[in-house]
Amino acid sequence: MTDQRAVIIGAGLAGAQCAIALREGGWTGQVVLVGAEPHRPYDRPPLSKDVLLGRSDSTAFDLDWDRLGVRFLLGRTATGLTGDEVLTDQGPVGYDQLVIATGAAPIALPGPVRVLRTVDDSLALRAELRPGLRLVLVGAGWIGAETATAARALGCEVTVLEGAGSPLAGALPAELTEPMARWYAEAGVALRLGAKVAAVGAHGVRLADGTELPADLVVVGIGARPDTRWLAGSGIELDGAGAVVVDDRLRTSLPGVWAAGDCVSYPSSRSGGRVTVQHWDHALQSGRAVAAGLLGADQPYDPVPYFWSEQFGRMVQYVGRHREGDRLLWRGSPDSPAWTALWLRDGALSALLTVDRPRDLAQGRRLVEKATPVDPALVADPEVPLKSAVGASAAG
Repeated sequence: MTDQRAVIIGAGLAGAQCAIALREGGWTGQVVLVGAEPHRPYDRPPLSKDVLLGRSDSTAFDLDWDRLGVRFLLGRTATGLTGDEVLTDQGPVGYDQLVIATGAAPIALPGPVRVLRTVDDSLALRAELRPGLRLVLVGAGWIGAETATAARALGCEVTVLEGAGSPLAGALPAELTEPMARWYAEAGVALRLGAKVAAVGAHGVRLADGTELPADLVVVGIGARPDTRWLAGSGIELDGAGAVVVDDRLRTSLPGVWAAGDCVSYPSSRSGGRVTVQHWDHALQSGRAVAAGLLGADQPYDPVPYFWSEQFGRMVQYVGRHREGDRLLWRGSPDSPAWTALWLRDGALSALLTVDRPRDLAQGRRLVEKATPVDPALVADPEVPLKSAVGASAAG
């Protein structure tokens, strides 16, 4: 690889990890990291926590990029892909091997709204959050809950609007999200379910039923779409949601072009089909997996999904992927300060969600990774360590 030029489009976590792993693995050719933002790679999870709360102004990775020999082309937006060049708003960038890691772009609403995706978004939002500010958050997903948590800590009056009948609709079943809905009230946040937004104006939000909600600031957190519009006409296969379709080695439909992170749809035997994952752990792992592939490894990519969220004074962690038909078991009461929900498939753990039970997460993650059979009675007993809940067939 002495004369190969690896160009990575996207300077987020996936792109940064790919660049780092290439150098760690002995890539001696050029490594060029192209980013639309003016900033070198930084961590995004703290944006809705420490940055909003004023505990930090920067979450940049503490790395000596010059020592690594990574060249940055920042403030450049990719506009197209043709032949062996990436087109950008500041001219073409040639490559021998290309990695697409442009992530996902937040879905907004028409009108004067804010989103929280970049460090500049977070700093701008922080400058406006103050005691008594009437903040309306659209979307009771992970980012909505985290932003609501920070805003309440800063003294804002917070209302969260969710069009579905429960928070985290689509991510978790209603029996899990019902206790989570109570966290909003305990924190002094007004959660309105089944509230569909009709319009956002200078003075607030109008709902589909005609209700007017005054607001000084409206922040939208209703999801994100793969940031791949620049690939139109390139020959790169995209799915119906715009994600880059890759094989089990994270290779795209064009030779010499790979993809990683939030913009990817990859086949997962663990999940029983193609999945698109927009979480920190996947960005890190897929970026490094692409680097390994470029360096000659031939390993399929199919990790156990994992993510976490800090909200309303709780640490929520989820590992695996449950499906319809999996058996749900409770490990402790959702009315207690700490509890775990688990899913069984064919006698083994397929996923678990923990609330302030980090030991369950650590032990359960290993069981999910190995698809270890467990004893349902033991696994549902919060006093029994999960590592001791292995079924007789596995233990014997």
